[in-house]
Amino acid sequence: MKLTNLNFLNDISKLIFFNQVSFEELQELNNLGAFTEKDFSKGNIIFHTGDVVSKMGIIMHGTVFIESNDIWGNRSILSVVEKGQAFAESYGYTKSPMLVDAVAAENSTIVFFNLNILLEDIYQTKPWLFKIQKNLLLIATNKNIILSNRSFCTAPKTIRERLSIYFSQQAMINKSSDFTIPFNRQQLADFLNLDRSALSKELCKMRDEGLIEFNKNHFKLLE
Repeated sequence: MKLTNLNFLNDISKLIFFNQVSFEELQELNNLGAFTEKDFSKGNIIFHTGDVVSKMGIIMHGTVFIESNDIWGNRSILSVVEKGQAFAESYGYTKSPMLVDAVAAENSTIVFFNLNILLEDIYQTKPWLFKIQKNLLLIATNKNIILSNRSFCTAPKTIRERLSIYFSQQAMINKSSDFTIPFNRQQLADFLNLDRSALSKELCKMRDEGLIEFNKNHFKLLE
């Protein structure tokens, strides 16, 4: 069922996924039932491992963690998806079973885009189709870079090396040695595949050695 409140179209028209897609084309997609909206409370699982999905999620408000959880309850946070970003687009487009969970990291509002529309023969001549497919390729490429950056962080054997690489990446992304990360201590440990207590101990050592300053999830790198 199409959404009757069209305010969200103004917001998603600014996103990379709909770059160069006109407002009129977005209205057409909405009339085809391409968009649905749902609210999720913190901790709710949006997509489960093993799900075969047909939609991608677009975050209108909140944050989503992409997680890998094994049968023993061990969690790794693979990436953080924030307001204005999308998730599950590759799974939805290829119909491959989800290998990860998508979890609301805070109370979140998600607009879902039905990717089946991109595969239907009757829409193959629509001008918005090529635009969206092109944008989808760009997003998928950027996601590969993000996952590669995480692999750089988890490759070293020592906790300090993992932290140093992660902090260096954050300083480059934020263009400042003073930045806030999207994780609490447990989440940072899950992202770097570390034990929380060992992580906290190493952070305190780095602070005592004059390498960093921090307050909760705000950090400053010292020369």
